[in-house]
Order: sequence, then C-alpha cells, then structure tokens
Amino acid sequence: MTETTVDLLVVGGGINGAGIARDAAGRGASVMLVEQDDLASATSSWSTKLIHGGLRYLEHYEFRLVREALIEREVLWAIAPHIIRPLRFVLPHHEGLRPAWLLRLGLFLYDHLGGRKRLWPTRTLDLSADPAGKPLKAGYGKAFEYSDCRVDDSRLVVLNARDAADRGALIRTRTRAVAARREGGLWHVTLEDRLHGGTETVAARALVNAAGPWVESFLTGAAKTTPPARVRLVQGSHIVVRRLFDHDRAYIFQNADNRIIFAIPYERDFTLIGTTDQDYAGDPAAVKASEAEIAYLCAAASEYFRDPVTPADVVWTYSGVRPLYDDGASAAQEATRDYVLNKDGGGNVPPLLSVFGGKITTYRRLAIGALAELAADLPALRGKADWTAAAPLPGGDIDLDAPVAAGESLWRSHPFLDPAVAARLAAAYGTRAGRILAGAASMADLGRDFGGGLTEAEIAYLRREEWAVTAEDVLWRRSKLGLHLDAEQRAAVAAHIGG
Repeated sequence: MTETTVDLLVVGGGINGAGIARDAAGRGASVMLVEQDDLASATSSWSTKLIHGGLRYLEHYEFRLVREALIEREVLWAIAPHIIRPLRFVLPHHEGLRPAWLLRLGLFLYDHLGGRKRLWPTRTLDLSADPAGKPLKAGYGKAFEYSDCRVDDSRLVVLNARDAADRGALIRTRTRAVAARREGGLWHVTLEDRLHGGTETVAARALVNAAGPWVESFLTGAAKTTPPARVRLVQGSHIVVRRLFDHDRAYIFQNADNRIIFAIPYERDFTLIGTTDQDYAGDPAAVKASEAEIAYLCAAASEYFRDPVTPADVVWTYSGVRPLYDDGASAAQEATRDYVLNKDGGGNVPPLLSVFGGKITTYRRLAIGALAELAADLPALRGKADWTAAAPLPGGDIDLDAPVAAGESLWRSHPFLDPAVAARLAAAYGTRAGRILAGAASMADLGRDFGGGLTEAEIAYLRREEWAVTAEDVLWRRSKLGLHLDAEQRAAVAAHIGG
C-alpha cells in the first residue's frame, strides 16, 4: 500500500488540534488530523461553555493571557455568531470576601485591557431593584455586571474541523496514532482504525501533538521520547439543574475558599453550574463528577440563591480533565491556564511540536503560534499570513446582531418547522441549516422526528458532514438534545444510528 505523505499530521481532535489543522490547511499545507475517539470527545466538550478573558486570572497576574483572551472574544464572536453569543454576568458583592473596590478595579482592567469594542461595559446593580436580585437571598444588595460570551464548545471544534476539511485537510476520527518514528527526513506514523480495524502508516514532514490530557502519554508511548514538560491534570466538574431564574443573564459567585463558580442559563430550560478545580490522577477517559464535587457545587450555589440547590435537583453532570502546563502552583485553581508550545527537532530533523495547556478562548492564537514555530520547517507555510481572524466558520456568515433573526428567517422560509426547532437549527448550523432542509416542503420530508425536532435528515447531515458516528456524538456533542429527549427517544436515536 502506498504511504500517504502530508506536510502536517495533527494528533488530537480537540479545539487546539482542530484549530491548528484549519489554519494550516487554509495556508495551503497538506494536513491530516487524527483523533482516537470523536471530535471534542474529551476536554473540549466539557468546559463551562464560555468565551471569556478569565476575570479571576487577574488575581494571579496573568495579564498577557487575559489580554489575549479578551481580544479574542470579539474576534471569535465575529467569525461564529451563530454559536457564540454575548452574555452579561452578575457578580454579587459578598461581605467578608473580596472588597468592592477590588472588584471595581478588576472589572475596570477587564473592560480596558483587551480593547473591548462591541461588548457592553461594566455597570453597578442595585439588587433590591434589578430583576437579577429576585432569585438571590435578601442579604445581597450590590452587584457588578460585565460582559463575556457563551459558546457551544463542541460545535466550535467540529466547525473548525469542517472548515479544515473544506480547505483540503483529511479528518480521521476513531483513529489512534500508535507509533511514530523519524526516518528519511519524515515522521512515519502508524495509525490504528478503531472503527473498522486495521492499520496504515502515514508520512509527515511535521508532527503536532495536540492530544490534550494524553499529550505526555503520546510522547512516552507512540513517539518514544521524553516529555519536555509536565502536564498537570485538573478535573473540572459541572452540574445541570432545572432553570433557577427567568432572566437571560449569568451569575459569577465568589466562595469562601477563594474559588468562583458560574450559574449560566443553559439550553432554555436549565441552569449550568460549575466548575470545580481539583488535581486528577486517573484515566482521563474515565473522569466523572464525584458526589463530593456535586455537593460542593450545590452548597456554593445555595450560598447565594434564595431556593437551595440540592443533589436531588441535578438532572445531569459532566466532568473533564484540563491538561494544564505544570507551573508548580500549590493549588489546582492557581495553576496557569496559559499554553506552552515545545518544538523538538527542526532543520534536518522533522519537527515534533507538543501543545501543553491552553483555553478554548485562545485556541486561534495558539494555532497561529504553533504554525509560526513550524514555518521554518514547512515550505508550504512560509510567507503565508494569518487569515483566520477574518474568515467565518461554517455557517457563521451572518451579521453579529442577526442570530435571532436568522432563526425567524429560517422559519419563514420553512413554515412547516416549529419556531423553536427553527431557532435551534439556526443557532447550531447558521447558514448551513439549509443543507439539512434542502428540498423539504414538510416535516415528513425530513424523515422520522425523534424528539426536539431531531430528524433523520439532521442525523444524516451530521454523519455525512460532521463525522458523527454514535448516538452520543449526535445527542451530547453535535447537540445537547440528550437533555431534552427521554430515555425511550434516546434509545430510538441509538437504534437508528446503530451506535
């Protein structure tokens, strides 16, 4: 069998790997991305669903990271307005914790450090008069309100991969890189097909290790090299409960242990609460929210909400492992969220670039930095300018102020759709929703409706164009319809897909 040769082989289908693949393919490099499971199946789908600067990182003096992230908020919003939306956050002042003057100072920096242009500035709230105070305990009188953005994290990954593929990249999910060796000026990487069986070898001029929580194990296992840095695995867990408040703003709550949690409107009918921060030593694929974490999040939320949140209220939990660069911080919440790029080789030795750490918000900047490291070794990248800040992600070619209008427009052009379903399709797919609905004049034309407006036509689209293989891919990563469908409906999806 002839060995495929590419300029760049990316190992890892999380946000960093997908972002690097997209950027490199757009610059004209031949790219292959391999992911051992589904796209965004680990850390990148278990975030707090935010595009944010990281207000609390200011306390750890990570000004460069915060500034970069603040700048990126509006860049990412502009290229993916269907899956990224502005969100206002309410920060109640808690007597005995951070003083009001410190919160004002931090928010002043937050407003001005990153060149905010379109997002609204900070303001002070009187919680006795503002609707944001209604679900809170009576003791909270003052709050500060500031801007960040929410994101559908796993769709952000998939859309980067989709755009990479549209620009020529080969995207291989359920494919594990099991061995990698340098020979003849190339990397020769053995790939194992976990879906159909069998192996193949691919040659690459450069190799990127963006394996997230597995970045070290790839180096010591497949690549047989010594890791240049340590990864600190930090578990972050979240709980989802029925909607706790009627308005569309989020809360950020301070805790006595100096940590913070968010309470965010989620999937119309729910509230997302998180996150925890604790060191993790197990298999990243086996992580799950512990009873202690669930109890911690319930107690932290109950410190603020008038109606207590209890473990019995929790309808879903999820947990992920953040692969942070180990900077020696004593506490998990103090470990840096900045990224580190390490290149081994170069010149006559084919390079291996490993990605340590990173945040969803800064993935695009990380990709630019990664390709800058590799440009001297890959002729296809030389002299090619950054381009991703101005190119919409698939479906994102709509006006920033038009996401709601996009749903209404889709409903008007397809009046057989339930308005809520039209809004969901527009929010998930943007202008590409028409690919799912092409030629349909009625719901019957879309095939069986499994619930929530999830039809056979949509599932076929997700399998054809977004690499969905199993019901979990469809219900929990390409969408969050798993929250809205009952057990019988979820089982019907699995039976239809065969996974």
